[in-house]
Amino acid sequence: MNRDLSYIRQDFTKEELDENKLSQHPVTQFKLWLNDAIDNKELEPTAMTLSTVSPKGIPSGRIVLLKKVDAEEGFRFFTNYESKKGLHLKENNYAALNFFWPGLERQVRIEGTIEKILEAESDEYFKSRPKDSQVGATISPQSQVINSREELESWFEDVQNEKKELSRPVNWGGYTLRPFEIEFWQGRAGRLHDRIRYTLTDGSWLKERLAP
Repeated sequence: MNRDLSYIRQDFTKEELDENKLSQHPVTQFKLWLNDAIDNKELEPTAMTLSTVSPKGIPSGRIVLLKKVDAEEGFRFFTNYESKKGLHLKENNYAALNFFWPGLERQVRIEGTIEKILEAESDEYFKSRPKDSQVGATISPQSQVINSREELESWFEDVQNEKKELSRPVNWGGYTLRPFEIEFWQGRAGRLHDRIRYTLTDGSWLKERLAP
């Protein structure tokens, strides 16, 4: 059935955003909002859209999970280095993140450069993962064509049944996005949303209000 999508809209009235009351450092402010999202029991509060660009300039986005954030290192996530996003990042290390917490009517957009973390840090995180997640990372040729779901499950069962401790695959590990621009968005009534952008300029963060 065809639906008329033009009438689907939600007015946002919960909060407002005053740039004078925000932290001077955007990552500090981000942590406050992330804690709010967790406390508000948002579904997957650490889920973020990671957008990369192919060598041909074609953008691609997917959901990944944030695993660490701090002002010095930035935003950390883990994936297969040979996946589509991994191959993109090998050629072009500029990327963007987007968080959306609908229950709070909030969004955060982040742009920056990405680099791999130390192998020892990837090893440490891999060991902390549940066994099923370790097996999944080990057997999956992420983004590659496979014959069937049954084939994937067979690989999984073969490794899952092994008694030995798994080591981190060399093609799997962590990345850190170091931001140079972070925008905080708070939904407001009448689509007059609040948008506050932080831009890294000469080592300091410049805070500005943007039109909705």
